[in-house]
Amino acid sequence: MKISVLVDNTPGPNTLAEHGLSYLIDYNGKQILFDTGQTDLFLRNAEIMNLNTKNVDQIVLSHGHFDHGNGLNHIHGGNLICHPGCFVKRHRKDGDSYIGLKNNFDSIRDKFNLFATAKPYQIFSGAYFLGEIPRISDFESKTTSFVFDDGTPDFVMDDSALAFRVDSGIFVITGCGHAGIVNTLEYAKKATGQSKIVGIMGGFHLKENNLQTQKTIEYLKANNVKYVYPSHCTAAPALAEFYKIFKTPQVKTGDILTIH
Repeated sequence: MKISVLVDNTPGPNTLAEHGLSYLIDYNGKQILFDTGQTDLFLRNAEIMNLNTKNVDQIVLSHGHFDHGNGLNHIHGGNLICHPGCFVKRHRKDGDSYIGLKNNFDSIRDKFNLFATAKPYQIFSGAYFLGEIPRISDFESKTTSFVFDDGTPDFVMDDSALAFRVDSGIFVITGCGHAGIVNTLEYAKKATGQSKIVGIMGGFHLKENNLQTQKTIEYLKANNVKYVYPSHCTAAPALAEFYKIFKTPQVKTGDILTIH
């Protein structure tokens, strides 16, 4: 499989960046557009990279935050899969800034062939949308800095991920990892029926080199995960610790990764 980074927080030599995430994934002759960032930057960077996003087989929205889904305003048509909870109104707890999507369920359904599900779903052979990820671990998703319109806590239960069967196990791609990386990987095992994790890439939502970061690293080491590519919402202290342990380079827009 091949993963082309269209949007991330860090620019490449010839591509621009914004706070957001978008990947174009080539897998067994199929193409998936995973997230769209917050503007049309994913389209502009794709053009720079000589990539065609017009005829992808599947669009996937990882969760309903502006920096992952507002780019949907710049495309029309195609198959879109997401969790049904992606379209709620949500805000930051501090400052009350709106961080949900511009579009609601009905407007997205009018533009796309929308399939919303909270259950794991095999998009096509070997490629899985995980749906709603159970919060099982005792160190992940215990606090949140987000609230709904009525002020109640928003734990981003619509946060999902993709899992792909590759030669020696499964490779998982997250948008933000709000459910927790360990929770996500454990659920990916169940959804795919595979116990070997080859790699993980995407937002890890780890901000400090704290207990959660250390326990996540311990889990990845214990499972002999070969490819570890934290990006987007993973902050510098956590990124530095991942680099120290796994020696993985910083993910930038314009990067193209090949996974076997």
